[in-house]
Amino acid sequence: MATTPQEITQLLAKWSSGDKTALDELIPLVYPELRRLARAYMGRENAGHTLQTSALINEAYLRLVNQQDVDWQNRSHFFAVSAQVMRHILVDHARKYRYEKRGGGAEHVVVDDVSVMCEERAAELIALDDALNRLAGIDPRKSQIVELRFFGGLTVEETADVLKLAPITIMREWRAAKAWLGREVNP
Repeated sequence: MATTPQEITQLLAKWSSGDKTALDELIPLVYPELRRLARAYMGRENAGHTLQTSALINEAYLRLVNQQDVDWQNRSHFFAVSAQVMRHILVDHARKYRYEKRGGGAEHVVVDDVSVMCEERAAELIALDDALNRLAGIDPRKSQIVELRFFGGLTVEETADVLKLAPITIMREWRAAKAWLGREVNP
């Protein structure tokens, strides 16, 4: 039997109210969508990236479970926050890679443990994150649309549902945000 968005919303509300058993019921229901989000993120990374899809999901899960005082509005809100959490995990990973690449915190490592993220990809991800943060200061809604569409892998309709906007508005703002980010990242 398929799970409805309302059932997920009810479990999120119970979990927000402190019902830990609701979390146990919720995770198997949202895991496939979390996996889809993680695959969307990881699909943009280089082959051989040491941060695997399952590791991204697990780290996101830990961060989501440890969120305090979140009043989950609905399923869409949960996945929007999940997308944001995954974005931060990837950016943190890229920043750590660049830090280590430059010798910071140098220590002896086994060759198998070396990250396969390329310098160029790490720099692009950090530049995009920086530009997205600047966009958030100018136009938070456009920034949120980029985060949901690009980092979260949400469709236009899903993004419209999360932000409670018309799909045509999402498309218009998505195009404008991409153009703005393109100018910022590639001046």
